[in-house]
Amino acid sequence: MSLRQKLDKLHPLFAKGGSLEKYYAVYEMVDTFLYSPADVTRTAPHVRDGVDLKRVMIYVWLAVMPCALVAMWNVGFQANTAMAALGVSSAGGWRGALLDALSGYDPASWWDNFAHGFMYWAPVYIVTMAVGGFWEVLFAAVRNHEVNEGFFVTSILFSLTLPPAIPLWMVAVGITFGVVIGKEVFGGTGKNFLNPALTGRAFLFFAYPAAMSGDAVWTAVDGFSGATPLALAALGGMDAVVAAGHGWWDSFFGRMQGSMGETSAAACLLGALFLVWTRVASWRIIAGVFLGMVASVLLLNLIGSDTNPMFAMPWHWHLVLGGFAFGMVFMATDPVSAAMTNAGRWIFGALVGVMTVLIRVVNPAFPEGVMLAILFGNLTAPLIDHFVVRANVRRRMKRWQTTRNSQKSPA
Repeated sequence: MSLRQKLDKLHPLFAKGGSLEKYYAVYEMVDTFLYSPADVTRTAPHVRDGVDLKRVMIYVWLAVMPCALVAMWNVGFQANTAMAALGVSSAGGWRGALLDALSGYDPASWWDNFAHGFMYWAPVYIVTMAVGGFWEVLFAAVRNHEVNEGFFVTSILFSLTLPPAIPLWMVAVGITFGVVIGKEVFGGTGKNFLNPALTGRAFLFFAYPAAMSGDAVWTAVDGFSGATPLALAALGGMDAVVAAGHGWWDSFFGRMQGSMGETSAAACLLGALFLVWTRVASWRIIAGVFLGMVASVLLLNLIGSDTNPMFAMPWHWHLVLGGFAFGMVFMATDPVSAAMTNAGRWIFGALVGVMTVLIRVVNPAFPEGVMLAILFGNLTAPLIDHFVVRANVRRRMKRWQTTRNSQKSPA
């Protein structure tokens, strides 16, 4: 008996009236994960399209995979480099036992770096999937609807926004807040107005700042402390970044400290090309964020400051430092929480780009700004779309009135 036949045989147990009816959401989740849904629209009006929500989510997951791969390598590289500097020979604990058997701690070895980084990212991702998936299934069962594939993307994006050595209980608390408060209390996928992954990340940042910021959280080695290039720039400008040995190309490809998946602008841009090519992400939002950032940076460069070195940071450094590229590509383009009109997408993107620079540069206590900028953009997206729609209505009414008057005028 094939797997398809086994699932069909189990279906009556989970269908309405079956003994396991309340667990239908779990059955439906497994069935639609393995096979395309058999449900079709039978009444007009309807749209026929080969792209369903599951395929869209898979596209996003594939697009973010380069960031995940670079994250694992870079986390391991930073840890192995720090261990070599401190003279530490083993990671210790269960990670050390596995790494001692499977690899080593050579920062020049691609495999040693990847294996070491995997030991930190994988537990974070597993906890995110388990805890967040529990809440998704629970709400689906209570509301008697299917488990949405959107969490498939939320889980990996959330895991990549975290520092490598974050306690796993904090991961569970953060994804719980993001899924429950950021999405489910508003009705679930499609009804939330905030990005769930960023909502969970923002909650952790403000609730547990010592574990989410500072110089000791970015490298997964006890006793090692090192500032991110963006934090160095906030204190001493570009001279401090260069003096610490951070080159632009290193930052572009992701060889620097930071949140696990946000360090490589190159990986983010690869994902952007794929998402734009598949028409999953709006190129207008990406372009708007980029142009808003460049315009505001050029203006602040022109204004200058004798006391704030961030005023002098060039736009091409803003692009590769911190989580700007990751937020621009994967967070700002969330189709649910972003603007939905074409003109609104330009405005929304530009607003996010400008707000990111203002938070980074003008606020001396907060060198990173893309997370709060996107959440602020999420709050204003409905208002932006409202004014765009009203402007279109007024323009069409004016055109209609002009046409009507011309038809009434004598020849």
